[in-house]
Order: sequence, then structure tokens, then C-alpha cells
Amino acid sequence: MTANGQPRAAASFLDMQASVGITKHIGGIEATNELLSLCRIGEAREVLNVGCGIGVGSVLIAKKYACHVVGIDLSEKMVEWSRRRAREQGVENLVEFHTADVTDLPFNTDRFDVVFAESVLIFVEDKTQAIRECVRVTRPGGRVGLNEGYWITRPSADLLDRVRVAIGPHVPTLEDWRGLWDGSGLKEREIHSHQVDPRGELKSRIEWIGWRWLLRAWGRALRLYLQNPAIRQSIKDQLDVPPELLRMLGYAVMVGMK
Repeated sequence: MTANGQPRAAASFLDMQASVGITKHIGGIEATNELLSLCRIGEAREVLNVGCGIGVGSVLIAKKYACHVVGIDLSEKMVEWSRRRAREQGVENLVEFHTADVTDLPFNTDRFDVVFAESVLIFVEDKTQAIRECVRVTRPGGRVGLNEGYWITRPSADLLDRVRVAIGPHVPTLEDWRGLWDGSGLKEREIHSHQVDPRGELKSRIEWIGWRWLLRAWGRALRLYLQNPAIRQSIKDQLDVPPELLRMLGYAVMVGMK
């Protein structure tokens, strides 16, 4: 409670992640590898990573494929984490990071060979405009790819309210995503749907972030939990969401060619 007796507001899910220096997406490294393969990342010279978070995907691509990667995120703090990861991994000459909004990308039309996002558009209210912008900045013959969550089984109203309090996004159904993807104007569209494996999800997330980075993030999370009431409330809200929620979720890997 605040000094005047009002409930203390929690930090948003995304703000909490930015403060701690952690990010995640459904499907982990396996989903990323599938998405990049379908996007033919090996043929790309310039890639846009929308919602780069702490820079894991951008750095992975730069190291493995030696192409130029531009990462964007709404959070300046996430951009700082991404730059730090690039320095630690020795690829700062291959990547650049900027603060930007997916619904109004600050790039020329027809620029990138590949544009991709993972667990980003579920947090965006105007998903149609976000997809439109991703397509706009992709060159003809290039590919746009998404990895986004969807409800396999819609939760009860009570659980859905708890999810929105803890995390915030409006999670579409698979049919919702199909409608958005069909309206994208992309050719050779593919959608590969997957069910979440709760045990494999944890292992894959650890592999995605890396033990060294994860341990430092956990240390920051503990310190912030003790010192920052807004972060403490955010973490409590997330712990209020039961683990069985993962069994209700799937993720869709969507790729199309401009």
C-alpha cells in the first residue's frame, strides 16, 4: 500500500523485464531456429529484429551468419542491455540497436532482407499496422517472420484477468493470427503451430539467455524485489498466474515473402 492507503501500482511486465535485464519468448531457441530457417536467414545481408529485448536473437544472428543486424525496442533500457550483450559477444561491429515503435518504423521502404519478431506483437494493440510496417521495410523477395503465442484453450474469465494484470497482452487465437497473416499481402505464407512443452520451455529459455547472464539477472531481480515496491508487486502478480497456464498456450511461427 502507498502512504495514503491506496494499492501500490506494479511495474508493467515489460518494464520489470527491462529493469532486470531479461527477456523470453514462447518456444525458446528451437522456435527461433525454426523461424530463422524459414526466413532463409543464411541468404540475408541485412536483418531487422523487431522487439530485440536484451539482444539475444540479434547477437546470435550476427555471430552465426555474419550479416548486419539492426535491433529495435520500445525500451531504451532494453536497447542498453542489447548493446552490452553485443560488446560481451564481440559483435558490436555487426549490430546496431535503436529505440523505435513497430507501428512506425524509422526505416526506408524495401530496405531489409529479413524482418522478424518474437513474442512482440501480442503486446501491440494495432497488430495490423505493426505487420504492415514490417512488410513495408522488407525488400521485394525478402521475408517477414513472426513467432507469437496463441490460446489453444481459452482460460476462465478469472484466470484471464490474472494474466492481464501480470503480463498485460491480448493473446489472440490461432484463427486470429491466420486472419492477420492472410491480410498481410505477403506471398508464400506459412504458419506452423506448436503446443508448449512446459518442461522443455524452461530448459530452452535457460539455453536462450545463457547461464551467466541469467544468474546476474536473478541477482538484480532479488535486489529489486527487496528495494523496489513496484517491481515487487509485478513479480508477485506474475507468481499469481498458475503454471498450468502454459498448457493452454501454443505458439505460431509465421513466415511470408514480400
